Amino acid sequence: MPEVTPTAIFQVATGFMAAKQLFVASEIGLFERLGESPATLEQLAARTGIHNRPLRVVADAMVALGFLQRRGDLYENAPVAAAFLAGAGPADLRPALRYWNRLNYPRWMQLEDAVRTDQAVFGDFAFSGDEQRLYSEGVEAITSGTAAALAREYDFSAHRRIVDVGGGTGTFLVAILRQNSGLNATLFDLPSVVAIASQRLAQHPVAPLIKIVGGDFFHDPIPGGHDVVLLANVVHNFSSERNQALLRNVGSAVAPGARLLVVDFWTDPTHTQPTFAALMAGAFLLVSGEGTVYSADEGRAWLAATGWKLLEHRPLSGPASLLVAEAI
Repeated sequence: MPEVTPTAIFQVATGFMAAKQLFVASEIGLFERLGESPATLEQLAARTGIHNRPLRVVADAMVALGFLQRRGDLYENAPVAAAFLAGAGPADLRPALRYWNRLNYPRWMQLEDAVRTDQAVFGDFAFSGDEQRLYSEGVEAITSGTAAALAREYDFSAHRRIVDVGGGTGTFLVAILRQNSGLNATLFDLPSVVAIASQRLAQHPVAPLIKIVGGDFFHDPIPGGHDVVLLANVVHNFSSERNQALLRNVGSAVAPGARLLVVDFWTDPTHTQPTFAALMAGAFLLVSGEGTVYSADEGRAWLAATGWKLLEHRPLSGPASLLVAEAI
């Protein structure tokens, strides 16, 4: 029999240390400042305004974790940090780290209360104005890869008008419209969210193609006249019952034959794979008080019960995948 050791326990139990060190490194601008050029500890201290002793703790932790490299006395960004954390690469994940650090991380302290009581700890998306911005910008950064994958993998050529229900800051619509010049779009989300979206999209080249509408998709009419509806990273925030109500609301706003694209962290029947989805279920529970992850089989059952015909289930990017359905 192989020897059983507690290594896995220690790796997981101390994972918060690695996460917090990474958050702090990003918050103090460590990767951004090293994007200028490799630097000694003293030079980094001058660039960041952080004292040498605590700065070395963070910088050496980033070397240990593989986000920085050290050559003699010089620190420099590792390729992954240069690409995603320095602000000059193909994608910027700093807003995601900011969201996890300032908003999500403190809320995880209340996960035990949420699990023990089965009650909402913070309320349904109970965000202040600043928190809403952190949330919206963080989710935008996290989902940008999935948005690009959807725009690339799904053929929108047969469609003319798309509505993104719960569309956040418009990340998915921007990616889709960049590759599909014949489309017009509507972004539909809560008033507090679309206020941020309006600011972020104002100067974007595709802005004239997007109509922005504020409302609550459980209580307000979903904008009509569209032949494809997108629900991206929405259903994991709500209970099975509320998701079925949402699917019925969407169905009432479209004609037979309209397409529905449901992007989410659809899991296997055990809800344990992908691993990232299983872990994120805790975050979804804390955000809305009822969120979790669902299997693709559960999604299929909802669609069948609410007037939709499932056409396919296909992978997208990372743990995300797509259910494609047609209105009956």
